[in-house]
Amino acid sequence: MAEHLRKYAELAVKVGVNLQPGQNLVIGFGRRQVYAEHLEFARQLVDVAYDAGAKFVQVDWGDEWWIRETVKRGSLETLEARAKWQLEWVEHLAKEGAAFIAIPASNPDLYEGIDPARVTAAERAISSTFRDFDNRRTADQYRWTLASAPTQAWADKVHPELPEAERIDALWKDILFCARALGDDPVEDWRKHIDNLRKRSDYLNSLHIHSLHYQAPGTDLTVELAPKHYWTSAQKPALDGVPFVANMPTEEVFTSPSKYGVNGVVTSTMPLNHNGTTIHGIRLKFEKGRIVEYSAEQGEGALKNIVEADEGSHYLGEVALVPVDSPIAEMGQLFYNTLFDENASCHLAIGRAYPLVEGGENIGHGDYEAHGLNDSLMHVDFMIGSNQMNIDAITHDNQTIAIMRDGKWTTPV
Repeated sequence: MAEHLRKYAELAVKVGVNLQPGQNLVIGFGRRQVYAEHLEFARQLVDVAYDAGAKFVQVDWGDEWWIRETVKRGSLETLEARAKWQLEWVEHLAKEGAAFIAIPASNPDLYEGIDPARVTAAERAISSTFRDFDNRRTADQYRWTLASAPTQAWADKVHPELPEAERIDALWKDILFCARALGDDPVEDWRKHIDNLRKRSDYLNSLHIHSLHYQAPGTDLTVELAPKHYWTSAQKPALDGVPFVANMPTEEVFTSPSKYGVNGVVTSTMPLNHNGTTIHGIRLKFEKGRIVEYSAEQGEGALKNIVEADEGSHYLGEVALVPVDSPIAEMGQLFYNTLFDENASCHLAIGRAYPLVEGGENIGHGDYEAHGLNDSLMHVDFMIGSNQMNIDAITHDNQTIAIMRDGKWTTPV
């Protein structure tokens, strides 16, 4: 296992953020602090980073039990003040050209039994504090990546069929498989994977798509794409021109929808875990881009807190395509963690758009509307793909091109 952890850390540092000599690295930022259970992996990241010539490595340590109890019983105003203090240091390192690695691995049931309104208020306090930083990050002004590691609570949720002592090792094996870190040369494996996804996004860009039409049981949805949008995939260049991979794993190609161009109904096909609450059976109805009706078979209160977070959370911010025969999808494993579950299924995101339009790296959040993009404190992915999903692309010259049939690509690349 130690050898695979080293290779995984090398992937995160060398492929994920593509750390350059003399560069600062921040491990953990915003809501994504590093937990004590990640000690071994965090130390591997630090060691690899300094071997790669890092100037300084900052690890932002946290504790989930403390987070839960503070959200439940603490002063949310003081929590927000603490976030502002954290932001000052992160911004200082960002101005010096830092790269950022997060280890998303929350307990899926972290906030069970806590008033959802307090959970949402805490989320909003931290999100609003980091809003400008996150907008610059998701506009690729910095290099960043998400690379997860197990905790006992997460492993208990994913592998309850195993003896407790075996669950963390089982989840580690899942994560390393999904992140393509188990081969003899994971860096070379990722180079090939990046090239394949790039060919897919290049093909979609060549079609000059105006809108996508989704059809499946419970779904009949048309999504116009933002003017001057482009499709992208695993690897993108940051503002400094150095390429990076934001998500490890990643199996998606994705772009930005037009804020007011979504109409119809969509039904989720996988549970969504958000802020420690699992939501099942999401159904949304859209008119002129806006969510006008929403319901869930389970966790509707948590869904309400997502949709009603602000005005922008009534609109979509991302369209992502993932086939049902992706390696993660074929595992048939529910991870209760969006980083993994979104790579097993086509998905949409409620809330803030990634500015995937021409010149998007220079768009401030106050300018999103002018580019047909949605802005919000939220960005919440939910999964809609299945082996019954058909997707057609309608081009700007009114051609209809089959993109997916029964959840699989029909395109030539």
